[in-house]
Amino acid sequence: MADTYHIPAMLAETIAGLNIKPDGVYVDVTFGGGGHSRAIMEHLKADGRLFSFDQDADALQNAIDDEKWEFVHSNFRYLRNWMDYYGVTEIDGLLADLGVSFHHFDCPERGFSFRFPAPLDMRMNQTAKRTAADVVNSYSEEELARIFWLYGEMKNGRGVAKAICKARTQKTIERTEELVAASRIPAEMSKELARLFQALRIEVNDELGALREMLVAARDLLKPGGRIAILTYHSLEDRLVKNFLRSGNLEGEIEKDFYGNILTPFKLIEKGREASEEEVERNPRARSAKLRVAEKK
Repeated sequence: MADTYHIPAMLAETIAGLNIKPDGVYVDVTFGGGGHSRAIMEHLKADGRLFSFDQDADALQNAIDDEKWEFVHSNFRYLRNWMDYYGVTEIDGLLADLGVSFHHFDCPERGFSFRFPAPLDMRMNQTAKRTAADVVNSYSEEELARIFWLYGEMKNGRGVAKAICKARTQKTIERTEELVAASRIPAEMSKELARLFQALRIEVNDELGALREMLVAARDLLKPGGRIAILTYHSLEDRLVKNFLRSGNLEGEIEKDFYGNILTPFKLIEKGREASEEEVERNPRARSAKLRVAEKK
């Protein structure tokens, strides 16, 4: 199941970037199919530990049978709380493979893709209350236009929001195919449809809010010499990660000392590495991946 659940991009490069210590404490905040976690486990000896987070209960079907491994069924925004719960005050490394797993995109009933007729859901955590249908039917035209612009970077976000609001006065929009029709985006404009679905998914799951909280917790938990490796898949999350690793703060504000040296808790190791042409041929979804790695000073 793990092989079809998700194929990790730049697996070897990401694991190398973590520079794993055999007796270290590591966190994989995006367990998914378990590809990254299994690769980390191969480098750990008996006294090493790995905590793997996933808010989706489906990920448990990829569980690892090993005493060194702990599954945390939770959103990674609660990283600090869970580490406190397990009595962990410092970690040697953290890995995050952001975005959506193949499993979510390819599972029609989850409603993440416009390719399949399905309920308009998009919840990563299936016990969460708010679905994409709730957002589409309850947000004002102004609010929809805002998230389409902010999270989908849609130039015609306002026009799409207006079309959706007009359509929902006739009938509640409850399915992916109904949203596609209501948006008035032609089927051949698949990139624009992908932006629409991305914007809704980010809003439903508060992906950027969760990422901000996780980054701050990771910075504070990492030991000196510990590393953070993050794979991003779209410009919004990549910009946030890039600025945070460069500056050490969410605002991305660079502070300098008296001599003009940048004051940051991180030393950059990988500054946006992309997948090789060979890998993209094998795994086309690796095309948009960027790997950023930093070491705590």
